[in-house]
Amino acid sequence: MTEATPEPISYLRHWDRTEPFDPPAVLGELVRTRPLARMEYPDGHVGWLATSHELAREVLGSQAFSHRFHTTHAPVTKKGELFPSVPIVPGGFIHMDPPEHTRYRTLLSGEFSARATAAHAPRVAELAAAQLARVREHGSPVDLLPTYVRPLSLRVLCEVLGVPFTGSPVLSALSDSATDDEVGIEAEREAGTRAYHHLLDLVGKARVEPGENVIGRLAADPDLTDREITNMLLIVFAAGFASCEGALASSLLALLHHRDQLDQLRTAARSGGADGIEKMVEELLRYTSVNQFQIFRTALSDVELGGELVRAGETVTVALPAANRDPAKFGCPDGLDLSQDASAHLAFGYGVHACVGQRLARLVLAEGLTALVLGLPELALDVPLQEVPVRLKTPVLSALRLPVRY
Repeated sequence: MTEATPEPISYLRHWDRTEPFDPPAVLGELVRTRPLARMEYPDGHVGWLATSHELAREVLGSQAFSHRFHTTHAPVTKKGELFPSVPIVPGGFIHMDPPEHTRYRTLLSGEFSARATAAHAPRVAELAAAQLARVREHGSPVDLLPTYVRPLSLRVLCEVLGVPFTGSPVLSALSDSATDDEVGIEAEREAGTRAYHHLLDLVGKARVEPGENVIGRLAADPDLTDREITNMLLIVFAAGFASCEGALASSLLALLHHRDQLDQLRTAARSGGADGIEKMVEELLRYTSVNQFQIFRTALSDVELGGELVRAGETVTVALPAANRDPAKFGCPDGLDLSQDASAHLAFGYGVHACVGQRLARLVLAEGLTALVLGLPELALDVPLQEVPVRLKTPVLSALRLPVRY
């Protein structure tokens, strides 16, 4: 007798989580038993779900799969609404394939290179210290999300891009609407329109007086239109801010829950060894995996994947939280162990579409955590972990509050 083909799993099971840091149990089962599984999408499309580290890298690193949004089926909804097909717009590189994607990506890669990011390190440390001073002014107890995590993430990104901080609420509203599953598609579209016109105005000013920042350098390029630059900036800000804030908030919450690991990070920070902190940041990124389930690609032609035939037009969702907990890749997959080498994690994706600003996010994480653990040695959660609200059904994992005492 032949074995019956398993029924496709429902995307709704993705959200069956009980702990803020652990992926849904179904993903842990799949990565061990069926790393490439059939999945039914919200629009009725039957595609695939990849959960293993090996398959995640294969899908994300292969040009046999497209990232064009109008060719895919989104694995999630917005407030129960299906995502509409989105046309490619000039500068909207995130939903382009090479070679169109390559042109825009190359322009931005230099802005977030290792050398460029290292040059920002002293200023990021200054901003973290200044924000820490505001936390002290507030006194204990305090919610670190509005007093530290959010303003630090915003200030760093605004300075690097060349966006006046006074205008940051318009841009952060776009990021919030895109990552909040309680916000509908129309509300997200309205937030995007406001942010677009705000950035378009800044690009126009930079054409006249280009500064030493990302907007200024892009505006100095005569081959780029204002619309292209504005759409590029929209993507960088919306995705960059959400990932940066989410990573810092989730990492802090994880450390406050794992006191032994918090002490380990504090010891490394006191020793002044940047390499030690950077290694620990990689483990925090692996463990929290802030980019959850909004990672998907569509096969451009029939392709073999994990012993299965993925037909042209079928969408494959990559579950990064599962891939980052793959026991075949990591020695301590389900625990937080700052001593392990987690450099192979996929928290920022993989391949040509890996997060362009991931080095900057790492820098904010390293400097932000260092300033806090050294400046507030008695830092602790002010409520039980179960009382901390966490976004579990959104593209980006993040705490909504971080009530602490010190």
